[in-house]
Amino acid sequence: MVFGKSTLLLAMLCLIGNGLKGQNRQLLKIVRSEVTFVSDAPLERITAMNTSCSGLVDIDARSFAVRVPIREFEGFNSPLQREHFNENYLVSREWPNATFTGRIIETIDLLKDGTYAVRAKGALVVRGVAQERIIPCSIIVTDEGVRISSLFDIQLADHEVRIPRIVQQKVASTVQVKLDLLFKTENEK
Repeated sequence: MVFGKSTLLLAMLCLIGNGLKGQNRQLLKIVRSEVTFVSDAPLERITAMNTSCSGLVDIDARSFAVRVPIREFEGFNSPLQREHFNENYLVSREWPNATFTGRIIETIDLLKDGTYAVRAKGALVVRGVAQERIIPCSIIVTDEGVRISSLFDIQLADHEVRIPRIVQQKVASTVQVKLDLLFKTENEK
């Protein structure tokens, strides 16, 4: 299933729109983010990080939308590797963002301090291809805000990312993704 570039915007508008119906919804937004991926192939390990994510969580509905701008990944082993990542593999000019929209499965109070093991279920869209995913997450609620972290794998073939035979020993078919997101309410800075 392929979605257009405005998938996250639509999801965020739905979250906000739902908040305007009936009772006032409390929204959390990302104030700090770190998303890292690791490709650990037999001949090369590639690591890149992104600190430019945006997103919202509707506390009452336990729904969320997160956007990761692909061109903001930094690191890699060389500038040419980053260029190939953007131009050949994720084609970031055509699909500038990866998104994850959905809902937290477990019923938890995101306003009550504590540590929670939850699962996030939704559509992970990479390179315009959506895959339904259930991703285990850790949520820590403190005075600092709501911190969500996770570690999961992405099969590149699931999102139609093709690895040329010539570099199959240098680019892993499965990448590990680590995320650490800090959310706060609109009135918190």
